[in-house]
Amino acid sequence: MKTTIHGPILITGAAGQVGAVGRTVTGLLLERGLPVRALVRREDERAAALRAAGAEVVVGDLLEPADVYRVVLGCRRVYFSMSVSASYLEATVTMAAVAREIGVEALVNMSQMTVSQMTIQNTTSSPQQRQHWLSEQTLAWSGLPVVTIRPTVFLEGFFLPLTGPSVRDGGRIEPLFGLGNTSPVAAADVARVVAAVLADPGPHLGRIYELTGPRSQDMHGVAREYSDALNREITYSDIPPEDWERELKGAGLPDHLTRHLVTMAGLNRAGRYDRMADGVERVTSRPAMSVREFVSLHADEFGGRRS
Repeated sequence: MKTTIHGPILITGAAGQVGAVGRTVTGLLLERGLPVRALVRREDERAAALRAAGAEVVVGDLLEPADVYRVVLGCRRVYFSMSVSASYLEATVTMAAVAREIGVEALVNMSQMTVSQMTIQNTTSSPQQRQHWLSEQTLAWSGLPVVTIRPTVFLEGFFLPLTGPSVRDGGRIEPLFGLGNTSPVAAADVARVVAAVLADPGPHLGRIYELTGPRSQDMHGVAREYSDALNREITYSDIPPEDWERELKGAGLPDHLTRHLVTMAGLNRAGRYDRMADGVERVTSRPAMSVREFVSLHADEFGGRRS
């Protein structure tokens, strides 16, 4: 039996850009006829678009307890996500404290796949990944009804921006993954999982869902999928990690984000992203999108498909 909704479902990060999971989840829930309260950082065109789609849009800061209390009040189900930030753990603790005070019936937490390989004595050099591990510990201690979502690297957030220019301009992929295998997942698939859980959280409470794409392969295999999708030869050309790190620092990215990206690349080189999980299909009854399907959908951003 499905649980009855009392009040709107809160979606944090509803106006996000990288991956756009929160924004996509909002749309999927509205399509189901469910009430959504969308949390945004500021009023802008993205907030206006959410409002036009039918969401109740609220402005607030996940680092301000009074803001979090105000936006959670009246909601029984919460999707918690935050972009890469040095304050991620603080935001998680704040949300946990508020959710306990108000008494939510389900909190869906966006974590990441690397947490499944971490312990107190075995973390990574990424402060962000360590905060995700600590956040999961915090939510477990809180006693809240939590559903944990652990996706691997996003196709939209990593592969599209980092391989798009080189594929478009030179027909080659240049991330520094070495020969490690990887199984990237589409944010659209992650959003479908989150929306399904929020629509009927009862069967999922206490569970952890690891989400990957349908195939784990090295970057030469990924390049072949690009080639099939674009109908032209795409090759893989690795670059030295230190060169890429210099590029990131030269681009003026925050140190926290740079360390996170460099760690992700290093873990990929070491085979730590060579993982396969069936979470997408188990929850949604549909297989995860392949790299080829993803590149086909975004062909224009990769320089177009040859006839």
